[in-house]
Amino acid sequence: MILPIYIYGQPVLRKVAEPIDKDYPGLDELIQNMKDTMYDSDGIGIAAPQVGVSARVVYIDVDALSDKFPELKDKRLVLINPEITVDETSPTETREEGCLSVPGIHENVTRHTKIHIHYFDENWQEHDEDIDTYLARVIQHECDHLEGHVFIDHISAIRKQMIRSKLNNMLKGKVDCDYRVKVYKPSRKH
Repeated sequence: MILPIYIYGQPVLRKVAEPIDKDYPGLDELIQNMKDTMYDSDGIGIAAPQVGVSARVVYIDVDALSDKFPELKDKRLVLINPEITVDETSPTETREEGCLSVPGIHENVTRHTKIHIHYFDENWQEHDEDIDTYLARVIQHECDHLEGHVFIDHISAIRKQMIRSKLNNMLKGKVDCDYRVKVYKPSRKH
């Protein structure tokens, strides 16, 4: 089922997501819904908070980038309870990022190029991997969502000021994109 993408301003995007266990109700359905939603909105990654669920689950499919990054051919991952260690000694690289939850905004973000990740896949198989490809950036971006962060948290104050009006429009529910969204609606006190 295609779910609405939660847009910048939604409280779930700023909350640290909860770890889950094998008995998490509806996990297979959640993962399938995340996949359906991500493909419908032309994304390459999605985290459960982006569909309004505070759970440490990420789905990534970077095959679409394999023309530019051949090592990403057929690379699809389900990350459950991922734990990332960024190799702070690795080089950094600045590249443009965007996000389904922050539509219409693309900014340069500097990230380290190497990470170590420990996670469980959808079959609860445990994985420990060192990653040093473009996939490391995608994983860092998606796992930021699990920590209550979005990519614009990594840009300079000057750049944030330059996109402030777009962000304010999102907070007001003014969003222009080609997929279903759930915008922030502050509670009104009488």
